[in-house]
Amino acid sequence: MFGFHLDAAFAVQILIFAAVFSACQAAYGLVRVGGAKRAVNRRLALSESGMGIGDIVGELRKQRGLRQNGEHRLSWRWLADLVVRSGVVYQPRNWAIIIVGMSLSTALLVLMFTHNPLFAAVAAAIAGTGIPFVYLNFMAARRSKALSNQLPDALEVIVRSLEAGHPVPTAIGLVGREMLDPIGSEFGMAADEIAYGATLETAIGHMGARCRHIDIDLFAATIRLQDRSGGNLTGLLRMNAHTVRERRKLRLKIAAASAEGKMSAYILTAAPFCVLGILELIQPHFYGDVIHLKATQYGLIGLGTWMFLGNLVMRKMIDMRI
Repeated sequence: MFGFHLDAAFAVQILIFAAVFSACQAAYGLVRVGGAKRAVNRRLALSESGMGIGDIVGELRKQRGLRQNGEHRLSWRWLADLVVRSGVVYQPRNWAIIIVGMSLSTALLVLMFTHNPLFAAVAAAIAGTGIPFVYLNFMAARRSKALSNQLPDALEVIVRSLEAGHPVPTAIGLVGREMLDPIGSEFGMAADEIAYGATLETAIGHMGARCRHIDIDLFAATIRLQDRSGGNLTGLLRMNAHTVRERRKLRLKIAAASAEGKMSAYILTAAPFCVLGILELIQPHFYGDVIHLKATQYGLIGLGTWMFLGNLVMRKMIDMRI
C-alpha cells in the first residue's frame, strides 16, 4: 500500500538477532540470580555443615585474610586492608598461580609482537602487579558501594526486630541470615563473634575494621555511644538509618552534578591520543620524520606534562566526597 517492501533474508536476520538478544538476557538474569543465591549459600554453608561457632568464626576470618585472633595474615598493612575490604576469598596459592600465568602470557604476547625481551619483562611485571591491584581496588569500591546501599535497610531490620522485643545480638543475626552479601556476611560474622563470646562493641568494632566504610563507622559509633551512655537504641538506629540515606542522596546529587565535568575530562584526555593514533594510521610520517628532533621531543614532553597537570586540576574540581 505504501510501497514498503521487506526483504525475507533481512527479516530472518532481525528475528535471529532478537532471539540471540533474548537468550543472552535470559542467561544474564539466571547467572545474576544464581550468583546472589550462591553468595548467601556460601555464607550459611558453614553453619549448616554442623561446625561449631568457634570454627565458623575462624573459617570466616581465614577467608577474609585474617588470623584466628583477627590480625592480618599479610605483613603489608595497606595490602592486607585492601584484601579484607575487597571481600575476595583469601587464597594465596590460587592467586600466585593466576599472577604467574598472567605474567607469562603477557610476556609471551609482548615478545611475539616486539621481539624485545626488555619490553616483555616490563610488561610481565606490570601485568603481575598492576592488574591484581586494580582488580582488588575495583572489588573494594564495588563492595563499599553495596555496603552503603544496603546499610539503611539493615538498620531498619534491626530497628523492627528490636521493636518486636528481640535482643540486639538476635537482631544482628537476623540481618546476617536474611540479607544478601556483602552486608549479610559482615553482620553474620559479627553475630557469630558475639555468640562466641565477644561483646557487642567489640564485634561491631571488628566489622568496622573489616569494612573501612564511613557509614559502618557511624553505626559502630552509635553502638559504642549507647553501650557507654545508655539511651534508646531503637531511636538512635532509626536516626542513623535516616542519616545514611540522606548522605547517599547527597552523594548521588554530587555524582549527577559532576558527571558533565567527568565526561569533559575523559574526552579532553582521550582526544590527543585518538588523534595521534589516527595520524599514525593514515599518515605514519607526520611525526615520524621529526620525532628524532629535540624540539619535537621536548614539545611532546611539555604537552604530556601539561595534560597531566590539567587532569589533576580537573580531578580536584570534581572529586567531592561526603
